[in-house]
Amino acid sequence: MSLRSLLKIDGSGLTAALTFVLALGLFPATVLASGGGEDPTTATITATESGSVTSFFSSIGQRLGIGASDDTFLQPEQAFPFSAEIKDPYTITAYWEILDGYYLYRDKFSFVLQDADGVEVANVDIPRGKEKHDESFGLMEVFYHEVSIDIALQRTNKAATDLTLVAKYQGCADAGFCYPPMKQAVALSLPEAVMPAPVATTSPGGSGFVSEQDQLAQSLSQNSIALSMLSFFGLGLLLTFTPCVFPMIPILSSIIAGQGSNITTRRAFSLSLVYVMAMALTYTVAGVLAGLFGGNLQAAFQNPWILGSFSALFVLLSLSMFGFYELQLPGRFQSKLTEVSNKQRGGTVTGVAIMGFLSALIVGPCVAAPLAGALIYIGQTGDAVLGGAALFALSLGMGAPLLLIGTSAGKFLPKAGPWMDAIKAVFGVLLLAVAIWMLERIIPGAIALALWAALFIISAIYLGALENLKPEASGWQRLWKGFGVVMLIYGATLLIGSVSGGRDLFQPLAGLSVAQANGGAGAPSKAHLEFEQIKGLDGLNQALARAKRNNQHVMLDFYADWCISCKEMEASTFSDPGVKQALDNVMLIQADVTDNDAQDQALRKHFGLIGPPAILLFTPAGEELRQYRLVGFLGPDDFESLIRTALN
Repeated sequence: MSLRSLLKIDGSGLTAALTFVLALGLFPATVLASGGGEDPTTATITATESGSVTSFFSSIGQRLGIGASDDTFLQPEQAFPFSAEIKDPYTITAYWEILDGYYLYRDKFSFVLQDADGVEVANVDIPRGKEKHDESFGLMEVFYHEVSIDIALQRTNKAATDLTLVAKYQGCADAGFCYPPMKQAVALSLPEAVMPAPVATTSPGGSGFVSEQDQLAQSLSQNSIALSMLSFFGLGLLLTFTPCVFPMIPILSSIIAGQGSNITTRRAFSLSLVYVMAMALTYTVAGVLAGLFGGNLQAAFQNPWILGSFSALFVLLSLSMFGFYELQLPGRFQSKLTEVSNKQRGGTVTGVAIMGFLSALIVGPCVAAPLAGALIYIGQTGDAVLGGAALFALSLGMGAPLLLIGTSAGKFLPKAGPWMDAIKAVFGVLLLAVAIWMLERIIPGAIALALWAALFIISAIYLGALENLKPEASGWQRLWKGFGVVMLIYGATLLIGSVSGGRDLFQPLAGLSVAQANGGAGAPSKAHLEFEQIKGLDGLNQALARAKRNNQHVMLDFYADWCISCKEMEASTFSDPGVKQALDNVMLIQADVTDNDAQDQALRKHFGLIGPPAILLFTPAGEELRQYRLVGFLGPDDFESLIRTALN
């Protein structure tokens, strides 16, 4: 009779029992392993409470008939290779590579700093693990393959300093063997802290709030690939009708209408698919490059020359929709301009792909939370494949309604005649609207409002707003005249707003109401928050130093003239009375990165941002409240709640 039957327990139960005994310290062992290399952020690693016990248990198991050969289980330093590096002056990243068949427990990690004068652990950001029923500990969260943990530091000593990070952890093998708690120490050299912490630090008793973009980044590493792709596709659908994507609808519709009344549904679908795929691939490639290298290809295209040229292109395309080429251009130029226009308008598949490419880079440069989440994941893990797939799914979600609209436009376009001419004229007006919308990024608000006024008034005249209706006029004629009268009145309102200091297309007379509220014309307008402008890291350092002396929290707004969501925040969120009250005692600073020069790029890369809009909050000590970082647009109610939660 074997010993196993006498004990009446199976192999896994005996292994668990022996592991428990070892955990009590009855079988201590120490193994010293050296780490090499010249990297100043990594040095000799010491591993204790592990190692040689593996062979001890293997031999016992083999003698009892419940184990395998001596080489069944790896030494702990082989099963869980550990390394640590300095991410920035305020963050250490601990990393474990976990070999197949082994796993680490999420709740067994702990970190201590030794020989670290003026440096202590402020927060440990451990990602969510995979649930597993463990024979030793029951239902646990564990990590397979790898795990990376960011350790945020609180520093009163800003000088370069040497310290030792001690990491404690515990893991097991799927075959049933559990290692005792392990401890490793690694010597690190912290660089000088040139400015307050740019990374996540939570205040004592923090709420555990996690920003939307960080939640999305975590979901990529925790959820299944299929669920992640489906989630990002759905988020793309929600982004379709935002100001940064919506203008693509008239662009694609104009491409289809430009083909004339003989276009088939199949042809309309093909052209729409080419446009959407070109847009999606451009977003994906630009996003992956931004995540890996910290650049922003879209921001590089937001300069006056490119925006002005692209707006001029849309004006030319709109004129072709109205038929002005045949009426106004000399014959020798007419054929050449029409040929160019047809190519850009989508007469060929290549032309449509080029338009999709340019639309992605120039028309929609804003950064939303889903895009930021995918880029954070790429930047932190270097996994361009999964991150790029998420970006592609996001882009396809944004493009799905475009595909539907483009195909429908091809199916329901009227035949040649007055109706077709009217439809093309409508798309011509929409193209002019897109041109003005893009010019808004580089011209003063009053001039932009005047251009909108001109567009509405001229369109109203074409709709017959100033013409008398004949008694026998049809219902359609009366309807169009009604639309024309409404557009004429609104256009006149916009014109008044432009000369009275108005900037908002949907509140053109806001300048007049603010002036009256402040005691008449010429009174200072305080319709929205007033920010102190800073430039680069030096400007931020100076502002944070003043805030520290005054014991003030700080809000940093990343802004650009070409960022539509930034202006949306300014018009709706920053003008809200509740938001202004919540920020009453907060120092408000703004980094205008419109020029995207070297200082702007250095500041953006310092915080790991891709582009505006972004809101960063700092404590009076100058440490960023990273978990409350906001990327993308947020309405006034939610923004006020975010601010009050962060400051309290």
